[in-house]
Amino acid sequence: MAWYDEAVFYHIYPLGMTDAPKQNSYGEPEHRLNTLIPWISHIREIGCNALYIGPLFESVGHGYETTDYKKLDSRLGTNEDLTNFVAECHKQGIRVILDGVFNHTGRDFFAFQDIKKNRENSPYKDWYCNVNFGGNNEYNDGFSYENWGGYNLLVKLNQHNPAVRDYICDVIRFWVSEFDIDGIRLDAADVLDFNYMQALRQVANEVKPEFWLMGEVIHGDYSRWVNEGTLHSVTNYQLHKALYSGHNDHNYFEIAHTVKRLYDMGGSRPDGLKLYNFVDNHDVERIYTKLNNKQHFFPTHILMYTLPGVPSIYYGSEFGIEGRKEKFSDDSLRPALSYEDYKDAINTNDYTKLIAALGKTRQKAKPLSYGDYKELVLTNQQYAFSRSCNGQTVLVAVNNSDDDVTLNLPAGNASEYVGALSGTHVAVNGGSISVNVKGNFGDIWLPADLADTDVEPVEIETNAAVEETATEDNVSNENTADENVPTGNTAEVDAPTENPTEVNVPEENAANENVPTEKPAEEIVTDENLSDEEPAEKVVTDESTTKDSADAKASTAPKSYEDMTIEELQEAILERMRRNGPVTDQMKKDVAENVYHDSLVNWIRSFH
Repeated sequence: MAWYDEAVFYHIYPLGMTDAPKQNSYGEPEHRLNTLIPWISHIREIGCNALYIGPLFESVGHGYETTDYKKLDSRLGTNEDLTNFVAECHKQGIRVILDGVFNHTGRDFFAFQDIKKNRENSPYKDWYCNVNFGGNNEYNDGFSYENWGGYNLLVKLNQHNPAVRDYICDVIRFWVSEFDIDGIRLDAADVLDFNYMQALRQVANEVKPEFWLMGEVIHGDYSRWVNEGTLHSVTNYQLHKALYSGHNDHNYFEIAHTVKRLYDMGGSRPDGLKLYNFVDNHDVERIYTKLNNKQHFFPTHILMYTLPGVPSIYYGSEFGIEGRKEKFSDDSLRPALSYEDYKDAINTNDYTKLIAALGKTRQKAKPLSYGDYKELVLTNQQYAFSRSCNGQTVLVAVNNSDDDVTLNLPAGNASEYVGALSGTHVAVNGGSISVNVKGNFGDIWLPADLADTDVEPVEIETNAAVEETATEDNVSNENTADENVPTGNTAEVDAPTENPTEVNVPEENAANENVPTEKPAEEIVTDENLSDEEPAEKVVTDESTTKDSADAKASTAPKSYEDMTIEELQEAILERMRRNGPVTDQMKKDVAENVYHDSLVNWIRSFH
């Protein structure tokens, strides 16, 4: 049991939160990082015990075009500021992980500057990929090079070069010795060389007990990255997409299918894949903006905190703030926030109250960190499951309809359960409990011995006058339910208009009855929320699709994927999709709009 097994993360984009200038003048340090110190107590108060903060190191603009890996960005302060900040986090019981941007550097990085100065005679000419002194670029360098994501601002490091690996490994050692950090989030991990990541894991194992490596991975079989030799965890974009679209479409089948697929991917074991769960971050629109019915904020977060994985809250989303992607800008996703404006939110803001209650419950109920997963109820509008370990069973149910429902759930060994959010005490009768679930809400039922003596209900007004709108601005265009998931109910529901719906589930788990028999088509996340350094499309493919003999054509193609043109890769991806089922217009559009070679290569590889 490591600290990260029980982690609840808070995520900060520091350049945005501190209102730092968009461009770095490399002038005298401005101690903006110190303005985040009051937030540490807030992070602890809402039940988080870990912080992911970054990017932090000297860069030109948004932070991902690194100039100096060993110097805090001048817009944020000095190395001493960062050392003190991490120490204060540790003092308050919060672990800290930083952004590791090890796939590319900025053009002001010393190795690239040496190449500009000394060209063929530079000792660093092999630090980057495909440096061609016979080429040129828009900066008129007199040479060309491989970039990342189509941006020459981001120069792609040659991860096969031992000197590069040694340098980056030394950076990790420096961060631990200088700042005492507890882990690293690897930016763009889905395009990092696996041998490179294995070298980073070896260093992680050496520098500090329980040093955590988490990678940004968009699509594919997550178990390729999460294993004993590579990373501890990756970003769970598959669940991210399912959580908001499953609510927008009133379709819990999509969420349940995604959870089952990921659980199976980890060998159907509680410790198989502990993915980094989130509903928004610095690259995608705020969950409050994405949800058509704002009341769905509540069941969405209940699920994110209780499903298998490590939950994370992006700064400001605990207040229910908006954040819409703007053309060519992520500024609205990365706003400045003043602590003074939110210091009493835990008492006055319904969304903050919920997040604090969920954080407290997560830390109290060990089955939510270590327990197995068993589906109990699944309809379009209700979803219930259990998490069990060491003889203790926690029950979770959510409801995306406007009406209250009554659920009969098979219980564990306890004689009484307590609703962690409602404070309701429910006796076990005949091996099950009968519980009421409010409309657009949910609850977490803890065995009485896990709950506080008197659990105070979370005073939240649900089913307020919030109409569900369907404008062009807020309708999810990634997927619609009828394209991707079955819509039929698998649990019997009787829904009288004047009384709560009652759903009866046998004492034995009905999971096999509740899993859709039809397999959804690929679930494609079209990332309209393009960051300054993100590829245009983020694609989640159904990894349950197995390789068949039809793949022979692709495997014997005259070109490797790396040597294919963008058009050839796009056609190859469409061909793979056709073999798996109908290809919708949206799928075709997603493929056509992805013009980034690295992203397309990783996309087609994910079909294997």
